[in-house]
Amino acid sequence: MTSPPVFGRRWLLLLHQLPPKPDYLRVKIWRRLQRIGAVAIKNSVYVLPRTDQTAEHFHWILREIEASGGEASVCEAAFVTGLSDGQIESLFRAAREADYAALSEEAEESLRGVTARRAPDATGRADVDAALARLRRRLQEIGAIDFFGAPGRQLAEAAIERLESRIRPSRPKIKASTERGTGRRKAGRTWVTRGGVHVDRIASAWLIRRFIDPKARFRFVEEQAYQAKADEVRFDMFEAEYTHEGDRCTFETLMARFRLTQPGLQALAEMVHDIDLADAKFARAETAGFERLIDGITRAHAGDDERIAHGAALLDNFLQSFQSEAAAPRRRPARRR
Repeated sequence: MTSPPVFGRRWLLLLHQLPPKPDYLRVKIWRRLQRIGAVAIKNSVYVLPRTDQTAEHFHWILREIEASGGEASVCEAAFVTGLSDGQIESLFRAAREADYAALSEEAEESLRGVTARRAPDATGRADVDAALARLRRRLQEIGAIDFFGAPGRQLAEAAIERLESRIRPSRPKIKASTERGTGRRKAGRTWVTRGGVHVDRIASAWLIRRFIDPKARFRFVEEQAYQAKADEVRFDMFEAEYTHEGDRCTFETLMARFRLTQPGLQALAEMVHDIDLADAKFARAETAGFERLIDGITRAHAGDDERIAHGAALLDNFLQSFQSEAAAPRRRPARRR
């Protein structure tokens, strides 16, 4: 369960208006809002608890709406009359309760299928293992947006545990990948980004200083008041030289444009992508732990330089782990005599 935000129960609102065309845009934005856990309080008005991560999510949806010809605003809100904080929390719990209930039913259905089959063949076992991995991944996704502790989580976990105990041992999860690009390298540049850095900007700053510009200086700005300067390069902000491209986060864009292929970087990119875009595209087993550690850094340190410094140590350790894993010799099967 995600810890309740500690900002005096303040909220973020996304107010938006979409163009009539293309038809698919309304569904696309609705799905993005569902993935980040936003709930509707009126037509075209969605709410989230105010944290660095939720602000990041709303920011990128706003940019997507504006890029598609729509209008959007994000504002902080404290409800004075009408809806109370408790009522809004109840809306979040009800939404997650429905998610957990659907997950529980899916797990129970899989369990009924396994019980009926008795002794599944290799293909049947692979299907059940894949179903279990999918259920675990979905539980993780719901938990990441369960801001106020819906009680249905315990029932969903119990249903998945029953399925897992029926089919042990389960198989390991499978990894995924991506890639392209060209960027200009120049030492000692000033790299500008939005203040209040979170996962993508923390990881991108580490990537820049570690692999692109070891003498990089970072400047953190209020995006709307910032005036671009010729000797500065921007990242992870509107109209930046390096930012989201297509379904890539900024970390992935930097990797592609500077052709960074060092061992371990792709695994880091997959974790950053899934946390930043909240789309579970790669679903690495390490992502949940990485997200909790990043969340801890941003809660413990208000300063952007501090967050990047602590994030750098974390990313160095993850990179070392992934590189060691990749370098480990693989055993060859023994020959039959």
